Amino acid sequence: MRVTPAAGATVQDHVALAEIELCGELIIAASAVEEERLSLDRIDEVLLVRGA
Repeated sequence: MRVTPAAGATVQDHVALAEIELCGELIIAASAVEEERLSLDRIDEVLLVRGA
């Protein structure tokens, strides 16, 4: 069974949108460094991960 949204309706998956935004931030950060890879510290910084 396949359910499609009504005409003019939008369906948003907020978790998926947040993940896409984070991936975009990582891509931007990766394109700005000269190294081949982002360091784990830089990834944490981009993703706003803080140590416990």
